[in-house]
Amino acid sequence: MTSPIYTASIPVFQQMLGGLSQVLAKAEAHATAKNIDPNALLQARLFPDMFALLRQVQVASDFAKSVSARLAGVEVPKLEDNEQSFADLQARIATVLAFIGGLDPAKFDGAATREIVTQAGTPKEKRFSGTSYLFNYGLPHFFFHTTTAYAILRHNGVEVGKKDYIGSY
Repeated sequence: MTSPIYTASIPVFQQMLGGLSQVLAKAEAHATAKNIDPNALLQARLFPDMFALLRQVQVASDFAKSVSARLAGVEVPKLEDNEQSFADLQARIATVLAFIGGLDPAKFDGAATREIVTQAGTPKEKRFSGTSYLFNYGLPHFFFHTTTAYAILRHNGVEVGKKDYIGSY
């Protein structure tokens, strides 16, 4: 039997990253069709104190890979965060999808009660059970950044809708 933590994480990350990839493809096509510098979209943000699209995609993919790795009890792979184009972001998403798709579902056995320790960018350590880490920390952050990436593009005239955001399931 597949772990419920696996079922609640990996397929969700795969679906949403697939949707994000499709939204980015539409954004690139939009920029080409409208003769818009792609960097105008990649650097767009909803408000000055928020991350730009490029960083939103990086952070969303970081949550997908790091949450998955920690729940599986494996080392979190490091990505360089040096993407500068839509093609680079697509490659990053493909890398993360390959990583999480290659995780053995058996590694998630016991993940619900596995202790997860993070430092979330501050010196203050946070401790979670696997269940709390996924549902109260990992998924909310992941959805925030995927939603914000979608909203940036929609706000900038890219013709995407809920079906694009949700992806294939």
